[in-house]
Amino acid sequence: MIASLGLVTRNAIALLLNRLELAALELAEVRNHLLQLVLVFALAVLLGGFALIYASITVVYLAWAAIGWVILPIITGVFLVVAIGLILYARALIRSGKLALPSTMAELKSDRDMLL
Repeated sequence: MIASLGLVTRNAIALLLNRLELAALELAEVRNHLLQLVLVFALAVLLGGFALIYASITVVYLAWAAIGWVILPIITGVFLVVAIGLILYARALIRSGKLALPSTMAELKSDRDMLL
C-alpha cells in the first residue's frame, strides 16, 4: 500500500514537472513573438512618424495656395483613418493566438478532467 502511494506521488510529481517544462517552452515562444511584435511596432512608429511629417508638410505646402486652411482638417481625417486601421491590425495580431499558451492550457484541462 505504501509502495503504491509512493508510486502515485512520484507519477504526480513527474506529471507536474512535464507540465512546467511545457509551460516554460511555450513562454519562451511567447516571449520571442512579443519581442518581435514590440520591435516591429517601434520601428513602424519611428519610420511612419518621419514619413508622416514630411508628407504632411509637402501636402500642406502644395495645397495651401489652392484651398488654404481646409487642407488641415483633410489631412487630420486621413491620419485618423490610418490610425484606426493600425489599431485594428494590432488587435488582429494579438488575437491571432501567438501570445497564448494553447498546448499548456489543453494539457492542464485534460489533467483537470482526468482528476475530476
